[in-house]
Amino acid sequence: LRLNEDLVEAIALAHDLGHTPFGHVGQRVLDDCLKALPAADFPNAADGFEHNWQSLRVVDVLEQKYPHHDGLNLCFQTREGILKHFSSWRAQQLEAAEPQGVGLRFLVGHQPSLEAQLCNWADQVAYNAHDVDDGVRSGLLTLKQLRAVPWLDSLLSQIDQQHPALDDRRRLYALTRQMLSEGVYDVLNTTQMNLEQAGVDSPDAVRRWPVALVGFSSEMGKSMKHLKAFLFKNLYRHPQVVDTMAQAEEVMQGLFARCMDAPELVPQRFHAGVDLPRAVADYLAGMTDRFAIQEHHRLTGRRVFD
Repeated sequence: LRLNEDLVEAIALAHDLGHTPFGHVGQRVLDDCLKALPAADFPNAADGFEHNWQSLRVVDVLEQKYPHHDGLNLCFQTREGILKHFSSWRAQQLEAAEPQGVGLRFLVGHQPSLEAQLCNWADQVAYNAHDVDDGVRSGLLTLKQLRAVPWLDSLLSQIDQQHPALDDRRRLYALTRQMLSEGVYDVLNTTQMNLEQAGVDSPDAVRRWPVALVGFSSEMGKSMKHLKAFLFKNLYRHPQVVDTMAQAEEVMQGLFARCMDAPELVPQRFHAGVDLPRAVADYLAGMTDRFAIQEHHRLTGRRVFD
Protein backbone atom coordinates (compact mmCIF):
# COMPACT_ATOMS: atom_id res chain seq x y z
CA LEU A 1 0.00 0.00 0.00
CA ARG A 2 3.10 2.26 0.00
CA LEU A 3 2.39 3.54 3.51
CA ASN A 4 4.88 4.54 6.20
CA GLU A 5 6.05 1.16 7.50
CA ASP A 6 7.78 2.61 10.56
CA LEU A 7 4.55 4.35 11.58
CA VAL A 8 2.52 1.18 11.01
CA GLU A 9 4.94 -0.83 13.15
CA ALA A 10 4.94 1.76 15.95
CA ILE A 11 1.13 1.86 16.10
CA ALA A 12 0.88 -1.94 15.96
CA LEU A 13 3.35 -2.35 18.82
CA ALA A 14 1.73 0.31 20.99
CA HIS A 15 -2.01 -0.08 20.40
CA ASP A 16 -2.61 -2.65 23.17
CA LEU A 17 -0.19 -1.34 25.80
CA GLY A 18 -3.12 -0.24 27.95
CA HIS A 19 -4.68 -3.69 28.15
CA THR A 20 -5.03 -4.99 31.69
CA PRO A 21 -4.35 -8.49 33.00
CA PHE A 22 -7.02 -10.85 31.61
CA GLY A 23 -7.83 -8.50 28.72
CA HIS A 24 -11.30 -7.01 28.53
CA VAL A 25 -12.35 -8.68 31.79
CA GLY A 26 -9.68 -6.78 33.69
CA GLN A 27 -10.66 -3.55 31.97
CA ARG A 28 -14.31 -3.97 32.95
CA VAL A 29 -13.39 -4.71 36.57
CA LEU A 30 -11.11 -1.67 36.86
CA ASP A 31 -13.76 0.51 35.25
CA ASP A 32 -16.42 -0.75 37.67
CA CYS A 33 -14.13 -0.44 40.71
CA LEU A 34 -13.23 3.15 39.91
CA LYS A 35 -16.79 4.25 39.18
CA ALA A 36 -18.07 2.60 42.38
CA LEU A 37 -15.89 4.82 44.59
CA PRO A 38 -17.64 7.71 46.37
CA ALA A 39 -17.49 10.81 44.19
CA ALA A 40 -17.11 13.07 47.22
CA ASP A 41 -13.82 11.40 48.15
CA PHE A 42 -12.50 10.59 44.66
CA PRO A 43 -14.09 12.88 42.04
CA ASN A 44 -11.74 11.78 39.25
CA ALA A 45 -12.58 8.10 39.70
CA ALA A 46 -15.81 8.67 37.78
CA ASP A 47 -13.68 8.81 34.62
CA GLY A 48 -13.34 5.05 34.94
CA PHE A 49 -10.91 2.98 32.90
CA GLU A 50 -10.62 2.45 29.14
CA HIS A 51 -7.71 0.55 27.60
CA ASN A 52 -7.31 2.84 24.56
CA TRP A 53 -6.91 5.85 26.84
CA GLN A 54 -4.59 3.82 29.06
CA SER A 55 -2.39 2.98 26.07
CA LEU A 56 -1.96 6.72 25.50
CA ARG A 57 -1.21 7.26 29.19
CA VAL A 58 1.50 4.61 29.00
CA VAL A 59 3.38 6.31 26.17
CA ASP A 60 2.67 9.89 27.33
CA VAL A 61 3.09 9.60 31.09
CA LEU A 62 3.83 6.23 32.63
CA GLU A 63 6.93 5.30 30.64
CA GLN A 64 9.87 7.13 32.23
CA LYS A 65 12.90 6.72 29.99
CA TYR A 66 14.19 10.28 29.75
CA PRO A 67 15.83 12.54 32.35
CA HIS A 68 13.75 15.67 31.68
CA HIS A 69 10.26 14.50 30.71
CA ASP A 70 7.81 11.66 31.19
CA GLY A 71 6.62 9.54 28.32
CA LEU A 72 8.30 8.44 25.11
CA ASN A 73 8.03 11.72 23.16
CA LEU A 74 6.19 10.01 20.31
CA CYS A 75 5.01 11.93 17.25
CA PHE A 76 1.40 13.02 16.74
CA GLN A 77 0.67 10.34 14.14
CA THR A 78 1.79 7.48 16.41
CA ARG A 79 -0.15 8.80 19.39
CA GLU A 80 -3.25 9.34 17.25
CA GLY A 81 -3.01 5.82 15.83
CA ILE A 82 -3.03 4.30 19.30
CA LEU A 83 -6.57 5.62 19.86
CA LYS A 84 -8.76 3.22 17.91
CA HIS A 85 -12.03 4.28 19.55
CA PHE A 86 -12.82 6.94 22.11
CA SER A 87 -15.94 8.25 23.82
CA SER A 88 -16.88 11.85 22.98
CA TRP A 89 -16.74 13.01 26.59
CA ARG A 90 -13.24 11.59 27.01
CA ALA A 91 -12.22 13.15 23.71
CA GLN A 92 -13.48 16.49 25.06
CA GLN A 93 -11.27 16.04 28.13
CA LEU A 94 -8.30 15.26 25.92
CA GLU A 95 -9.01 18.22 23.64
CA ALA A 96 -9.22 20.55 26.65
CA ALA A 97 -5.82 19.37 27.85
CA GLU A 98 -4.29 19.27 24.36
CA PRO A 99 -6.08 21.67 21.94
CA GLN A 100 -6.02 20.52 18.31
CA GLY A 101 -4.47 17.29 19.53
CA VAL A 102 -5.15 13.59 19.16
CA GLY A 103 -8.67 13.81 20.58
CA LEU A 104 -9.95 16.30 18.01
CA ARG A 105 -10.84 13.81 15.25
CA PHE A 106 -13.36 12.08 17.53
CA LEU A 107 -15.17 15.38 17.99
CA VAL A 108 -15.20 16.51 14.35
CA GLY A 109 -15.74 13.10 12.77
CA HIS A 110 -12.45 12.83 10.90
CA GLN A 111 -10.71 9.56 10.03
CA PRO A 112 -7.29 8.55 11.36
CA SER A 113 -4.29 8.12 9.05
CA LEU A 114 -4.20 5.24 6.58
CA GLU A 115 -1.50 3.66 8.76
CA ALA A 116 -3.81 3.71 11.78
CA GLN A 117 -6.72 2.39 9.72
CA LEU A 118 -4.54 -0.46 8.48
CA CYS A 119 -3.58 -1.44 12.04
CA ASN A 120 -7.25 -1.52 13.04
CA TRP A 121 -8.05 -4.00 10.26
CA ALA A 122 -4.88 -6.04 10.80
CA ASP A 123 -5.98 -6.42 14.41
CA GLN A 124 -9.27 -7.98 13.31
CA VAL A 125 -7.59 -10.35 10.86
CA ALA A 126 -5.09 -11.44 13.49
CA TYR A 127 -7.32 -12.00 16.50
CA ASN A 128 -10.03 -13.83 14.57
CA ALA A 129 -7.49 -16.31 13.20
CA HIS A 130 -5.72 -16.73 16.51
CA ASP A 131 -8.95 -17.13 18.48
CA VAL A 132 -9.91 -19.98 16.15
CA ASP A 133 -6.45 -21.49 16.62
CA ASP A 134 -6.55 -21.09 20.42
CA GLY A 135 -10.11 -22.40 20.63
CA VAL A 136 -9.34 -25.63 18.78
CA ARG A 137 -5.96 -26.26 20.41
CA SER A 138 -7.46 -25.76 23.88
CA GLY A 139 -10.22 -28.26 23.13
CA LEU A 140 -13.01 -25.71 23.48
CA LEU A 141 -13.81 -25.88 19.76
CA THR A 142 -13.55 -28.63 17.15
CA LEU A 143 -12.76 -28.42 13.46
CA LYS A 144 -16.18 -29.96 12.82
CA GLN A 145 -17.86 -27.11 14.72
CA LEU A 146 -16.03 -24.55 12.60
CA ARG A 147 -17.89 -25.80 9.53
CA ALA A 148 -20.95 -23.94 10.84
CA VAL A 149 -19.22 -20.79 9.54
CA PRO A 150 -19.62 -20.81 5.74
CA TRP A 151 -16.24 -19.17 5.09
CA LEU A 152 -14.38 -21.66 7.29
CA ASP A 153 -16.34 -24.54 5.82
CA SER A 154 -15.19 -23.47 2.37
CA LEU A 155 -11.55 -23.16 3.48
CA LEU A 156 -11.58 -26.57 5.17
CA SER A 157 -13.10 -28.15 2.07
CA GLN A 158 -10.33 -26.65 -0.07
CA ILE A 159 -7.69 -27.92 2.35
CA ASP A 160 -9.21 -31.42 2.44
CA GLN A 161 -9.37 -31.52 -1.34
CA GLN A 162 -5.77 -30.45 -1.78
CA HIS A 163 -4.36 -32.47 1.15
CA PRO A 164 -6.76 -35.36 1.90
CA ALA A 165 -4.38 -37.18 4.26
CA LEU A 166 -3.69 -34.34 6.73
CA ASP A 167 -4.16 -34.96 10.44
CA ASP A 168 -6.20 -32.45 12.44
CA ARG A 169 -3.12 -30.66 13.77
CA ARG A 170 -1.86 -29.84 10.29
CA ARG A 171 -5.40 -29.06 9.09
CA LEU A 172 -5.68 -26.44 11.83
CA TYR A 173 -2.35 -24.87 10.88
CA ALA A 174 -3.41 -24.82 7.24
CA LEU A 175 -6.75 -23.25 8.17
CA THR A 176 -5.34 -20.41 10.27
CA ARG A 177 -2.67 -19.70 7.66
CA GLN A 178 -5.35 -19.52 4.95
CA MET A 179 -7.56 -17.28 7.13
CA LEU A 180 -4.70 -14.84 7.60
CA SER A 181 -3.76 -14.92 3.93
CA GLU A 182 -7.27 -14.33 2.63
CA GLY A 183 -7.90 -11.60 5.19
CA VAL A 184 -4.67 -9.79 4.33
CA TYR A 185 -5.12 -9.90 0.57
CA ASP A 186 -8.77 -8.89 0.82
CA VAL A 187 -7.81 -5.79 2.83
CA LEU A 188 -5.01 -4.95 0.38
CA ASN A 189 -7.12 -5.34 -2.75
CA THR A 190 -10.18 -3.58 -1.32
CA THR A 191 -8.10 -0.70 0.04
CA GLN A 192 -6.28 -0.17 -3.25
CA MET A 193 -9.62 -0.02 -5.05
CA ASN A 194 -11.05 2.38 -2.44
CA LEU A 195 -8.05 4.71 -2.73
CA GLU A 196 -8.25 4.77 -6.52
CA GLN A 197 -11.98 5.49 -6.51
CA ALA A 198 -11.69 8.18 -3.82
CA GLY A 199 -8.79 9.89 -5.58
CA VAL A 200 -7.39 11.19 -2.27
CA ASP A 201 -4.00 12.85 -2.73
CA SER A 202 -2.91 13.81 0.77
CA PRO A 203 -3.13 12.73 4.41
CA ASP A 204 -5.56 15.60 5.04
CA ALA A 205 -7.85 14.33 2.29
CA VAL A 206 -7.79 10.88 3.91
CA ARG A 207 -8.73 12.39 7.26
CA ARG A 208 -11.66 14.32 5.82
CA TRP A 209 -13.05 11.40 3.81
CA PRO A 210 -16.50 10.44 5.19
CA VAL A 211 -15.56 6.79 5.83
CA ALA A 212 -12.42 4.76 6.42
CA LEU A 213 -10.65 3.84 3.18
CA VAL A 214 -8.95 0.74 4.55
CA GLY A 215 -11.27 -2.21 4.96
CA PHE A 216 -12.72 -5.51 3.84
CA SER A 217 -14.79 -6.21 0.76
CA SER A 218 -18.50 -6.61 1.47
CA GLU A 219 -18.16 -10.39 1.05
CA MET A 220 -15.26 -10.67 3.49
CA GLY A 221 -17.02 -8.32 5.87
CA LYS A 222 -20.00 -10.69 5.99
CA SER A 223 -17.68 -13.66 6.53
CA MET A 224 -15.97 -11.92 9.44
CA LYS A 225 -19.34 -10.96 10.93
CA HIS A 226 -20.50 -14.59 10.84
CA LEU A 227 -17.21 -15.73 12.37
CA LYS A 228 -17.43 -13.21 15.21
CA ALA A 229 -20.98 -14.31 16.01
CA PHE A 230 -19.87 -17.94 16.04
CA LEU A 231 -16.88 -17.22 18.31
CA PHE A 232 -19.00 -15.16 20.69
CA LYS A 233 -21.52 -17.97 21.11
CA ASN A 234 -19.20 -20.98 21.10
CA LEU A 235 -15.89 -19.71 22.50
CA TYR A 236 -16.23 -16.45 24.42
CA ARG A 237 -19.33 -17.75 26.21
CA HIS A 238 -18.06 -21.30 26.65
CA PRO A 239 -18.65 -22.44 30.27
CA GLN A 240 -14.92 -22.93 30.88
CA VAL A 241 -14.16 -19.45 29.58
CA VAL A 242 -16.95 -17.94 31.70
CA ASP A 243 -15.54 -19.71 34.78
CA THR A 244 -12.08 -18.36 34.04
CA MET A 245 -13.49 -14.86 33.59
CA ALA A 246 -15.13 -15.09 37.01
CA GLN A 247 -11.81 -16.10 38.54
CA ALA A 248 -10.08 -13.21 36.79
CA GLU A 249 -12.69 -10.81 38.16
CA GLU A 250 -12.02 -12.06 41.68
CA VAL A 251 -8.29 -11.50 41.26
CA MET A 252 -8.66 -7.98 39.92
CA GLN A 253 -11.30 -6.95 42.48
CA GLY A 254 -9.18 -8.33 45.29
CA LEU A 255 -6.05 -6.54 44.11
CA PHE A 256 -7.88 -3.24 43.69
CA ALA A 257 -9.42 -3.41 47.16
CA ARG A 258 -6.15 -4.43 48.80
CA CYS A 259 -4.17 -1.64 47.13
CA MET A 260 -6.79 0.95 48.06
CA ASP A 261 -6.55 -0.18 51.68
CA ALA A 262 -2.74 -0.22 51.62
CA PRO A 263 -1.42 2.45 49.19
CA GLU A 264 2.16 1.52 50.04
CA LEU A 265 1.69 -1.61 47.94
CA VAL A 266 1.67 0.60 44.85
CA PRO A 267 5.20 1.64 43.78
CA GLN A 268 5.86 5.30 44.47
CA ARG A 269 6.33 6.30 40.83
CA PHE A 270 2.66 5.56 40.12
CA HIS A 271 1.50 8.11 42.71
CA ALA A 272 3.05 11.14 41.00
CA GLY A 273 0.44 13.68 39.91
CA VAL A 274 -2.65 11.49 40.37
CA ASP A 275 -4.99 10.45 43.15
CA LEU A 276 -4.86 7.02 44.77
CA PRO A 277 -7.52 5.27 42.60
CA ARG A 278 -5.74 6.27 39.37
CA ALA A 279 -2.38 5.19 40.80
CA VAL A 280 -3.87 1.80 41.70
CA ALA A 281 -5.44 1.44 38.24
CA ASP A 282 -2.17 2.36 36.51
CA TYR A 283 -0.26 -0.16 38.60
CA LEU A 284 -2.73 -3.01 38.11
CA ALA A 285 -3.15 -2.31 34.40
CA GLY A 286 0.57 -2.83 33.87
CA MET A 287 0.61 -6.31 35.39
CA THR A 288 0.76 -9.53 33.42
CA ASP A 289 -1.81 -12.24 34.11
CA ARG A 290 0.78 -14.35 35.90
CA PHE A 291 2.03 -11.53 38.12
CA ALA A 292 -1.51 -10.47 39.04
CA ILE A 293 -2.34 -14.04 40.10
CA GLN A 294 0.86 -14.29 42.14
CA GLU A 295 0.32 -10.94 43.85
CA HIS A 296 -3.28 -11.77 44.66
CA HIS A 297 -2.20 -15.02 46.28
CA ARG A 298 0.61 -13.29 48.18
CA LEU A 299 -1.64 -10.51 49.50
CA THR A 300 -4.80 -12.49 50.23
CA GLY A 301 -3.55 -16.02 50.82
CA ARG A 302 -6.19 -17.31 48.39
CA ARG A 303 -5.28 -19.33 45.32
CA VAL A 304 -8.00 -18.52 42.81
CA PHE A 305 -6.55 -20.28 39.78
CA ASP A 306 -5.64 -23.95 40.17
